[in-house]
Amino acid sequence: MYFWRDTDGPVDLAFTDRYGGASGVPFDSLNLALDGEDEPAVRARNLARVLGDFAPGAVLADLHQVHGRDVVVVGPQDAPWSQGPPDADGLASAEREVVLMVRAADCVPVLLADATAGVVGAAHAGRPGLVAGVVPATVTRMRALGARDISAWVGPHVCGACYEVPAAMQRQVAAVVPESRSTTSWGTPALDIGAGVGAQFRTAGVVVHDVSRCTRESADLYSFRRDGVRAGRHAGLVRIRR
Repeated sequence: MYFWRDTDGPVDLAFTDRYGGASGVPFDSLNLALDGEDEPAVRARNLARVLGDFAPGAVLADLHQVHGRDVVVVGPQDAPWSQGPPDADGLASAEREVVLMVRAADCVPVLLADATAGVVGAAHAGRPGLVAGVVPATVTRMRALGARDISAWVGPHVCGACYEVPAAMQRQVAAVVPESRSTTSWGTPALDIGAGVGAQFRTAGVVVHDVSRCTRESADLYSFRRDGVRAGRHAGLVRIRR
């Protein structure tokens, strides 16, 4: 069920893998996608299974991710969402027993916490989100809630040796985040979104923990680059315990 799981004082953090769920082929088995071709009832069962194990009794704050930079601050009246997940790519909260969740299948899922201040965050950073600045925007929102010493955990994503892009696209992204420039293992232009995210965090004064593996190269993780529409979604989750 988990690719990686840890605690930081009163904060629980985890990135899921694709195993331990109810989805059949080709999504087998822990597909946490918000939508797609997998049966809605099965996806709901997968989500309930993860939440029941990770944070029994907690409420969920997730997103309809749109590859932007908007960050939603989750207050006591917000979760669960009354109108469904909002369009955004970042979350920040100082509420206890609220699980912040972002989904991915090659993009970079990031979890953030200041355990002392009791503030957590989560972000979904693909290529457009990296350029738009969803990572520094999430840090800014957390600091507005009182966070000072923030740590970030960078989850599984497609690596810079596998994410081939046109040369013009590489130049456009690298003009904004130079650290994202990369080359594939076969010698063509590429992007390393994880390296770009890490650079943005360091510029913002955030301590970075890279717990990632390449999604395209790892059969236990979902990858849109590898599997196209047959790819499900794994997730990053974070909460503050009571």
